[in-house]
Parts: sequence; structure tokens; C-alpha cells
Amino acid sequence: MNWLALLLFSLLTISGCDSGSRQEARQAEATEEAKPAVQAPDFKADSAYQFIERQVAFGPRVPNTAEHYKTGDYLINTLKSFGAEVKVQSFQMKAFDGKMLNLRNIVASFQPQAANRVLLAAHWDTRPFADKDDTDPKKPIDGANDGGSGVGVLLEIARILGSAEAKPKVGVDIILFDGEDYGQPDDSDLPYQNDTWCLGAQYWSRNPHVPNYRAKYGILLDMVGAENARFAREGTSMQYAKNVVAKVWKAANSIGYSDYFIYKNAPSIVDDHSYVNAWAKIPMIDIIEYNVANSNDYFGPYHHRHTDNMDIINKNTLKAVGQTVLHVVYNE
Repeated sequence: MNWLALLLFSLLTISGCDSGSRQEARQAEATEEAKPAVQAPDFKADSAYQFIERQVAFGPRVPNTAEHYKTGDYLINTLKSFGAEVKVQSFQMKAFDGKMLNLRNIVASFQPQAANRVLLAAHWDTRPFADKDDTDPKKPIDGANDGGSGVGVLLEIARILGSAEAKPKVGVDIILFDGEDYGQPDDSDLPYQNDTWCLGAQYWSRNPHVPNYRAKYGILLDMVGAENARFAREGTSMQYAKNVVAKVWKAANSIGYSDYFIYKNAPSIVDDHSYVNAWAKIPMIDIIEYNVANSNDYFGPYHHRHTDNMDIINKNTLKAVGQTVLHVVYNE
């Protein structure tokens, strides 16, 4: 009887402890949910717009051109002026057409001593041809949205991180990938080749700027500046980093940008985050324009066309994306 009593007492005690643990966990979750949000600094859309305008003024940023090289120097010097620790990865990779490209990934780190880090990224090169355009398809595009907008938003975030009195609790690494848009066209006469896009992300994912680099997660910005842009939950992002998608979309909706960050799923696309996820093993999402209602051209009527110029850049869209990313970073 004593053994039975002891056993019964032990079971009740374990059950009570387990119940108490579950209750404490629920209370902790409720406390976390109720915790007031940290007020992030104000994202200046006018400033982001000017950063895009400055890039476009150099001309198309096609690798192996003077315009590309000058833009790279501008980005490096600008990030340094904001107080970031800047590292440059200079490397060569062969394009789909056999051309050897001289490329540079630009990495700007804020609070580099912090172990807990968040990665933000965009690509700074532009498409070497307008392969979707009926007019001058062989000529390069301005890339105000496709390339320029993501970089412009990140430059403004970098300016804020460098100047704001209140800093986020995490370190932030901003990576500007090169060679993203030199992929093989659909109408190419050459046999199909794998991995012709996102050359800079491929290189960095195999050769990070810091050995054994880790980040909690990453956020990629691509085509984030057009008027009336909509950002759906992209497939690769949902596959590798569904919780990060949920975090960012919740943040956007909570601060008033539900018109931009819509709760609809989109197919997977190949973008820089594809390699960061699969090769670098860092969960990264892609905030990229994807208009699910437009079956003719999901990325917009200016995608890989000469109409991708400053005329389509909208400050309200820049504000929605930039303020959302800042809110997420400051609430880590």
C-alpha cells in the first residue's frame, strides 16, 4: 500500500508540475503578445527616393561597365559615411554567355560586436538587356525598381541605424549582392543552364564575409518601389522561413500597411534568398512585388523593360516597406 501511495503521489506531483509548466508557458506567451511594441525611428521616403535617383543617374549598373564600377564606389562610400563597418567581396564569375564578370558584394555591418544578428539584403546591379521589351530589347535598363528600390530602402535604413540615438537590440548586416540580374533569358539560343541568376548571392553563400557567419534570419528586398505594388507571401520564403514571413506581414499590418502586404500566397521564385536559404542555411524571406491579380505579368508591366525608370517609383510604397522592416528590426 505504501508503494501504491507513493506512486500515486508521484504521478499527481508530475501531473501538477506539467500542468503548471504549460500554464506558465501560456502566461509567458500572453505577456509576449501584450508587450508594447518598440517605436522604430521614422523612415524617410524622400531620402530613400533620392538614393534610388542617385543610382539611376549613374546609368545602367551592368557588370564590367564604368557605370557599374562608379555606382559600387558610391555605395561603399555612402555606407561608410553612415558609420558602418564595410567589407567588400571582389570576385569573378562566369555568366551564362561565357563572359567573365567582375563583381563586388558590399557588406555593411552595424553593431558588429553583437552576436544576435539580422541580415537585410538587395541586389545593386541591373539587367543587361530589356528582354521583355519590344523596343530596344538588347539595350540595358535603368533598373529604378529592379535593383535600385531595394538598395535605396536599405541605404535609408543604414542612415537611420548610423544616426538614430536609439539602436536596435540586434546587430544588422546589410548585404548588397552583385550579379543578380545577369541570368539567362528565356529566349536564349543557348542550352538551358542552371544557376545563372543571383551570382553574388551564390558566391556569398559559399564564402560569407565572416567565417561561420550566422543570423537569426534575413529579409531580401527586390522590386519594392513601384506605385500600388503588392507583396504576396512568396513560396520559397514560406518553405524555409514561414515564421519570418508571419512576423513581417504581422508587423506591416499592425502599423497600417495591409494594402501592401497581402495575405495571399505566391509561387516560389529564384532570387538571392534561394541560395541564402539552401546553401548558407540562413532562413531568409523575399519581399518582392507579386501582383496575384495580374496573370499577364506578375512582376509588373515594367519588369525587364525600359519603363523601369524613376517614373514608376512611389514614395508611399517605399515608406510601407522601409517602415515595416525598421519595425521588425527594432522589435527583435
